Amino acid sequence: MRKKHLKNWMFFLRRTSSGQGLTEYGSVLAFIAIIIAFTLHFAPGRLGPAVSGAFSAVTSQITHLTNSAQGSSS
Repeated sequence: MRKKHLKNWMFFLRRTSSGQGLTEYGSVLAFIAIIIAFTLHFAPGRLGPAVSGAFSAVTSQITHLTNSAQGSSS
């Protein structure tokens, strides 16, 4: 009797874990959304310039590397 109960339990666990991946992705997405909401709430005036500065720095570095690569290949 105990073996049958264990087999039924294992079958139940296997059957219910099919949506586990989707649930985990949803949980991670919800967590990231909450973090973004808190960040936007507590740093409203500082976040925009920080992100803009970061993108500007990356853009200038890529431009510099591209110009250096083009200059060395000529």
